[in-house]
Amino acid sequence: MNIRKEVFITGFALFAMFFGAGNLLLPPLLGYKSGSDWYLVTIGFIIAAVIIPIFGIFAHAKLQGTMYDFGKKVSPVFSSVYCILVYLISVAIPSPRTASATHEIAIHPFFGTDPLLTSSVYFALVLVFVLNRSKILNIIGKFLTPLIVITLFLVVIIGLFSSHFGMNASAFKTPVISGLLEGYQTFDAIGAVLVGGVIIISLNLKGFTASQTKKELIKKAGLISGIGLFIVYGGLISVGAFYGSEIIVDTGLSNDMQRATLLRNISLNTLGNFGNTILSVLIALACFTTAVGIVTGTADYFKGLFKGSQTAYNTAAVISCVFGIVVGQLDFHSIIVIGLPILMFIYPITIVLIFLNVLPEKYASNLVFKIVVLVTFIFSLPEVLKFISPSQELNNIKQYIPLSQYTLGWVLPAVISFLIITIKNLLNSSAVKQG
Repeated sequence: MNIRKEVFITGFALFAMFFGAGNLLLPPLLGYKSGSDWYLVTIGFIIAAVIIPIFGIFAHAKLQGTMYDFGKKVSPVFSSVYCILVYLISVAIPSPRTASATHEIAIHPFFGTDPLLTSSVYFALVLVFVLNRSKILNIIGKFLTPLIVITLFLVVIIGLFSSHFGMNASAFKTPVISGLLEGYQTFDAIGAVLVGGVIIISLNLKGFTASQTKKELIKKAGLISGIGLFIVYGGLISVGAFYGSEIIVDTGLSNDMQRATLLRNISLNTLGNFGNTILSVLIALACFTTAVGIVTGTADYFKGLFKGSQTAYNTAAVISCVFGIVVGQLDFHSIIVIGLPILMFIYPITIVLIFLNVLPEKYASNLVFKIVVLVTFIFSLPEVLKFISPSQELNNIKQYIPLSQYTLGWVLPAVISFLIITIKNLLNSSAVKQG
C-alpha cells in the first residue's frame, strides 16, 4: 500500500466531510464585520473550528475504535446514551440542514423548484454513496474534495489580489472572543467524533490493520485537513474584510441571508457573472460531502450495534436519508432554531471528551472523566434552559458563572475540576511510590 498517497486521500476526505455549508457561510460575514481586526477574529475562529476538531481526529487516532470509546471511561451506559444522542442529532439537524442550505442558496434561485424535489434527489444521491461504503474515502478524497478546494482557492486568491477597497471599522469589542464564538457555532467538534469513526472503519475496510500505521496515517491526515481548513477560513475571513466598503449587506436581513448575500456578491466580484454558478456548485459539494459523512457514520454505528449486520447498516442509511428528506422541508433558519438547545447541551460534553481522550492516561483517569463530564453537564444546563424556559431567576444565576455571557459558562468549572482531580491523583500516586 502507498501510505503517503493514502494520507493525502484520507486528509482530503476529512477536509470535505468537515467543510459544510456553515463552514462556508460563516467566515466571510465574520470578516466583513471585523474589518481591520480580521486577523484577530481569525485566531478565535481557528481555535474553535480547526484546533478542537483536529484534536478530535487525534483522539480517534489514539483510540482507534468507535465513538463509544470516547465516553466509556465515564460509564458504558453514559457512552451508549451519548452515542445515540449524537447520531440522532446529526441525522435530525446537520444532515437535513445541508439539503436545506443547498436548496435555498444553490438550487431555488436558479430553478425555482420545490424543496421536496431538491431534498429527494439530494438524499437519493447521498444514499448511493453511503451504500457503496468501501469506496467513500476514494470518491470524496480523489474527486469531490479537489473540486471544492479549487473553487475555494479561486474565490479567495482572486478576491485577495483584485481587492483594492477599504475595510469597515470593526463591529466587535473583543474580536478574538467573537471569532471563537462564531467558530463554536460550526459544531465541528461533533463532526470530528462522528467522521473520525468513519475514517477508522474506512481504513479497516482498505486492509490497514497495524495499529501504529493507522495512528500515524490518521494523525497526518488530520494535520492535512487542519492546514486546509486554516487556509480556507483565513482566506474567506480576509476576503470578507477586504470587500467591506464595496459590498453593502442589509442588516435588516437574518444572519443566514446576510451570509449568503455577502458570499454571493464576493463570488460575483471575483469570478464575474459565472460566480453565482461557481458558488452554487461549491455549496452543493460542500453540503453533500458532509451529509455523506454523517449518514455513513450513523449507519456504521448501528451496524456495530447489531453485531456487524449489513441489513442494519442499510436500514439505518435509508431511515437517515428519509428523515433528511422530511426535515429538509424546513428552511435553514428553522432547523437551527429547533436544534440549538440540544446542541448547546451535547456540544460542551463533546469538547471535554475530545480533550480528555487526547491526554496521556495518567492525566485522564476514569474518575477525571466522570467528574469533569458531570461538572460540564451541570454548568451547561443554564444555556439549555435559556432556550426552553427563559426566566429572570435563570439570568440571575448566570451572572455568577464566569464566561456565561459568551455561552461558555462550563469552561472554567470544567478546567478547575480537571486540575483538582488530576493534582489529587498525582499526589496520591507520588505518596504510594514513596511509601
